[in-house]
Amino acid sequence: MIEGCTRFLGVELSSTRPTRLVSTKHHRTYTATERTVRSEQIDTMRALMKSNGCRIWFNYKTLTSSNSNIIINIQRNISNYSNNNNSDFGNIIKSPLLCSLDLHDEIWPSKDMVSSTQFGCNYAKGSAGATVLYGNVIAEEIRSKVANEVRKMKASVGEVPGLAVILVGERRDSQSYVRNKSIACEEVGMKFELTELPEHCTTEQVCNAVSYFNKNPSFHGVLVQLPLPKHLDEVRIFDEVCLEKDVDGFHPLNIGSLALCGKEPLFIPCTPKGCIELLLRYNVELMGKHVVVIGRSNIVGVPLSLILQRHHATVSILHAYSSNPEIIAREADILIVAAGMPNLVRSSWLKPGVAVLDVGTNPIKDPSEEYGYRLIGDVCFEEATSIASAISPVPGGVGPMTVAMLLLNTLESAKRTFNIT
Repeated sequence: MIEGCTRFLGVELSSTRPTRLVSTKHHRTYTATERTVRSEQIDTMRALMKSNGCRIWFNYKTLTSSNSNIIINIQRNISNYSNNNNSDFGNIIKSPLLCSLDLHDEIWPSKDMVSSTQFGCNYAKGSAGATVLYGNVIAEEIRSKVANEVRKMKASVGEVPGLAVILVGERRDSQSYVRNKSIACEEVGMKFELTELPEHCTTEQVCNAVSYFNKNPSFHGVLVQLPLPKHLDEVRIFDEVCLEKDVDGFHPLNIGSLALCGKEPLFIPCTPKGCIELLLRYNVELMGKHVVVIGRSNIVGVPLSLILQRHHATVSILHAYSSNPEIIAREADILIVAAGMPNLVRSSWLKPGVAVLDVGTNPIKDPSEEYGYRLIGDVCFEEATSIASAISPVPGGVGPMTVAMLLLNTLESAKRTFNIT
């Protein structure tokens, strides 16, 4: 923090008042109060910041004959941040630390100064030209890097990360998710163990299984597969999971840290984290955009809405009691659907050019498939590709990203255990 500055990035300031510059670690915010600001100064500042890989907004809050207040907000691009951050995983994912995104709410970039949505990756197009957001391509890249980190860990400390999963009941979709996690752990060299409990088991039995893995030093991640049968006390079970092993990110303290500026959770829930990473990888702008989330589950909708707010998106949540959901959905710049209803979203729900993330994975009977069913999403893919600018497929979109984030969280937990930086 510098008080009384008369120059800003080499530009002379004409203010007779002290100028206050505030810099955070990764995203830099400067606030300057001046009596007069000349247009050539603004142009020079813009050029300097552009050459430095930054974006700049000017907000005129008060304009009078005697006093002109200007707020200058400079933010490094996320891509530049992610290439230079100090996180252990900066070379694996693009998602920044949430604390690095924190800005003061009195700084409101004007609408016409927020850059438009762009899709920078040259991936396959849908039948009508929509960019298909293939999460499996990105997830494979992340898994490869995680596997390399696991090999380094084994060579360094003689141990590998371990993931324990507790599955209650016989839901086909849950069994599919667990199977994918097991395969992924095996591919990257992690230890994996599954404990299966019957549908009618008690909360106490689930907590006992969690407690066993909490105390077992061979496992650095403990996960209770969701959703659980309704008779079980989900909150108590989440509380039972050791915070340091909560790789699914559902412990109340982790969720609380998502909601509070200045707080960084130990773990971010895997599906929301995967959604954000997928959007960032395809250069989908979040700041200032209207994001509509359909579904408010504790697994996806609620934590995802919290993360989106930390990314400075304007978030609307639709649920079973929302009035006129179709109309609200059509206002979205980005539409994220996690309702668990096959083909809920049709073309009439979509604004032209919207970016769509389909989180739904609904099993539909299909005897021709290996397991007797196939998965379809909450969005009618064929209709959406004619309207959306981008859409994630099901399968192959958000699902693989969820598993990749789980591997990354488990690796992070193990690194903390062994003090590996």
